[in-house]
Amino acid sequence: MKAETQMTSERKVQELMGAPGSPYTRKMLSVMRYRNIPYRLEYNSHRADSSVDSHRKTRVKPKVSLLPTFYFEDEQGQEVAITDSSPLIRRFEADYDGRSVIPSDPALAFIDMLLEDYGDEWLTKAMFHYRWYYEADIKKGGDILPRWGGISQPEDQCQAMGDFIRQRQISRLSYVGSNETTKPIIEASFKRFIHLLDKLLTEQPFLMGERPGSADFAIYGQLTCLALFDPTPQAIILRECPRVYAWVEIVEDLSGYLVSDEDWLDIDNPSEALKNVLSEVGRIYAPYLIGNAKAVMAKADVLQMELDGSPWEQNPFAYQAKCLQWLREAYQSLNSADRSRVDNVLSGTGVMQLFN
Repeated sequence: MKAETQMTSERKVQELMGAPGSPYTRKMLSVMRYRNIPYRLEYNSHRADSSVDSHRKTRVKPKVSLLPTFYFEDEQGQEVAITDSSPLIRRFEADYDGRSVIPSDPALAFIDMLLEDYGDEWLTKAMFHYRWYYEADIKKGGDILPRWGGISQPEDQCQAMGDFIRQRQISRLSYVGSNETTKPIIEASFKRFIHLLDKLLTEQPFLMGERPGSADFAIYGQLTCLALFDPTPQAIILRECPRVYAWVEIVEDLSGYLVSDEDWLDIDNPSEALKNVLSEVGRIYAPYLIGNAKAVMAKADVLQMELDGSPWEQNPFAYQAKCLQWLREAYQSLNSADRSRVDNVLSGTGVMQLFN
């Protein structure tokens, strides 16, 4: 068994801006620690302006202001800002050797991509819902987030910023899909998922086997909020699935975790626990993606559909329509043999509706 190793001394230091409360920042930091990619993190701050703090670099703005923001140079040596975590992971696969988070088996890589997308785009609904729906979570978010953005701010400024953040984020719940109609669906799905993950972790340390894939880091990112920060979901996880809490703490830093090529899951012999996780994707996320894409295509003002036997209503989300398109393109790009292997894994899970 040959362990994967890579010296970091010759690796380019990757610069980025992020925030402790951003699940996607936490996702990418954990990926870089695991892959031994050296990085320089600048925390997003309410004073992140070179005209105010002269030691700060003047940074180019991304097309869409999201965290984390990574900085690269184009062919002309000009700085460019990139924010989307999934394409960034795949960019780093090309830029840095060793300790890959994308499985070498194309069929397993597709399952990994599917579960990464579920973590990034569905589990985040639970993250946003719990943080900005319940009073204890709203208070903690409003108290802590502005102080992360400037630890030495005057107290009156922190309080004003906290009020602003609360109002802004609560107003955005409709875009995520959290409302009185969808609340029972989001919370039931979250509770089912943590129990399914808990069961899987009794058999293997990661979704992708004895080593983590991009899906593990995506799910970890959302759980850094749900398990480690927000009081209401944290209490649920600690009471019902403490193994999940422990897993999140472990995935925080896997820089010393030794892996080999043989550690990937044998996707041709998936466990019942993994099939059950995929069945949750087919039960809740696959029909949502299809309904959302139809609403986006129709340019509807509101997405109204039945989801898991109950009404679902939210603003259509154009980015998640693109997610469905990318999943379909990735599925079609598989050769016939690998597509057949994926079909065998997904048979009976409900996920195949995405590709029919």
